[in-house]
Amino acid sequence: MNLITLDFESYYDQEFSLSKLTTEEYIRSPQFETIGLSIKQGDGQVRWYPQPQVKDAVAQIDWSNAAVLAQNMAFDGAILNWRYGVKPKMWLDTLSMSRALFPHEKSHSLAAQAERAGLEAKGDEVHRAKGKRYADFSPEELVSYGVYCAHDTNLAYQLFNIYAPSFPKLEIKLIDLTLRMFIEPVLELDKARLVKHLEDVKERKQDLLDKVRDQMLADMQPDFVHMIFSEGTAGIKKLLMSNEKFAEALRLLDVEPPLKISPTTGRMAYAFAKTDEAMKELEEHPDMRVQALVAARVGNKTTLEETRTERFISMASRGAFPVPLRYYGAHSGRWSGQDKINLQNLPSRGVDANEIKRAILAPKGYVVIDCDSSQIEARTLAWLAGQEDLVTAFDNKEDVYSIMAAKIYGIPVDQVTTGAKSQRQVGKTVILGAGYGVGHAKLKMFLKTVAGVDVSVDEAQRIINTYRSTYYRIPELWRRADDALVAIINGATTQIDVPGLIHATPQGITLPSGLHIQYPGLERVWADGKPQWTYQSKGMTTKVYGGLTVENFCQAVARCIVGEQMLKISSRYKVVLTVHDAIACIAPVDEAKEARRFVEECMSWRPTWAQGLPLACESGMGASYGDC
Repeated sequence: MNLITLDFESYYDQEFSLSKLTTEEYIRSPQFETIGLSIKQGDGQVRWYPQPQVKDAVAQIDWSNAAVLAQNMAFDGAILNWRYGVKPKMWLDTLSMSRALFPHEKSHSLAAQAERAGLEAKGDEVHRAKGKRYADFSPEELVSYGVYCAHDTNLAYQLFNIYAPSFPKLEIKLIDLTLRMFIEPVLELDKARLVKHLEDVKERKQDLLDKVRDQMLADMQPDFVHMIFSEGTAGIKKLLMSNEKFAEALRLLDVEPPLKISPTTGRMAYAFAKTDEAMKELEEHPDMRVQALVAARVGNKTTLEETRTERFISMASRGAFPVPLRYYGAHSGRWSGQDKINLQNLPSRGVDANEIKRAILAPKGYVVIDCDSSQIEARTLAWLAGQEDLVTAFDNKEDVYSIMAAKIYGIPVDQVTTGAKSQRQVGKTVILGAGYGVGHAKLKMFLKTVAGVDVSVDEAQRIINTYRSTYYRIPELWRRADDALVAIINGATTQIDVPGLIHATPQGITLPSGLHIQYPGLERVWADGKPQWTYQSKGMTTKVYGGLTVENFCQAVARCIVGEQMLKISSRYKVVLTVHDAIACIAPVDEAKEARRFVEECMSWRPTWAQGLPLACESGMGASYGDC
């Protein structure tokens, strides 16, 4: 393929910029204007094309056999495709490569990358272009802007040549695949359904506010009534949105606000998130006023569903749905959301669970096929630990959750209760939640929030002990992972897992992709009366231990598998989305059944390096993503 490196410069001002708008909003806006484009073909000289020359310059290039490179290809590629109709053979992106190579760095901007690589500094001419349309530039200013743009293009080219020799080829293909989901969109959005959903969300929110008002009017302290109603409905909203006001309201109802240790600051903070166990308990408080207050707080504080729906409605007015996924969004390599949309956290249960998903439609004449890799982390953990009985149970499609429950309760497997809040639910929670070294306190919380089962502290400890003694090779893997941290800090190399896939090296934990789980600045410190491991991530000190290290590389291995499966699927059908361990693609209606069979075959396929790993999948298909 011919390598073409490029960089667009476009109009921006105080309000019309990527700091205020999403990439999709900015490029599709009527205000968008190309100022110029710089292009470097192969290792040739960079050429700058001011606005009147851009269209012809683009038309003269054979893109059919071109690999196109940019620093932020989601931006430049979207301009190239949406504005100029270009669809090259491959999309390349130094921003994505930097995220994989330096996952703990604060910034992956072109300036930051150039500084890390010891290259010439990025220029600042762009700041002088703020608020200028093409017509506002003098000839001298355009020349100066062209020099700046050309320098950026050369920097991207130099960075690619630094990264590419050691960057895994499969990962290059996954970057391309990820970018195509955004740059070459095919999914459609059902605007009418989204508008109706937004109306329902707002109506439910108002109902919660009304419920608070009605409950608080009954037998209420005067100062509390004044605090809430002095500003009418706006006062209620302020109360619900402010941590301090909400805490004050709870105290006036004789409830001490729950606290937790903030994972960000390490300090005590209010435990007011809807996922906090204390808030869940307050939802069942015997005082109906407290119940109403908490219910309204959860409904109003979490405005995500409302804002997300509004954003989808806005996109539906502008065209096909560009799926915004961040390649290597986590240091395990998993994808995350970007462009102010995180499809990874669409609700899986509840009234809002499928409304947005059902509004994501296959193009006319196609169906969406969504296939989920079943229990892939638990399967990967058992395989890497060499826990052969559990591996065999997975491979034989046995009910491993009921097997675990039978061990916990000391009963035959066929006597394990099923359904909500059942013994099998306990077994499932333990299999999926106890594999990375959690203690009994956290397991107790998991059982209550996930399985709906409340157990005593002693019972939680007994269940943990049962899991660890039943599948004893998994705790052994945690200990080997802890020893691996010692090896990393000593610059040594050691095998961690039983199959011999995962090793500790001075660079970090090896992955089958050829990349590493990294722990920069790893050191042993004394904290809370005991020795602990810490490392530096995005400028913050982060704790790590054997069980968490195992979680990191298990998730990374699972992601490597899903990534390779995604590439296999893409050889025949267009992949349009990945969420966690699931892959969605589109296929023509007249070959939907065959396509579904092919996708399931791909998601049951094992890479050559994972032949002993038992895999399974579940799929669905329909006219919309929510129908799968």
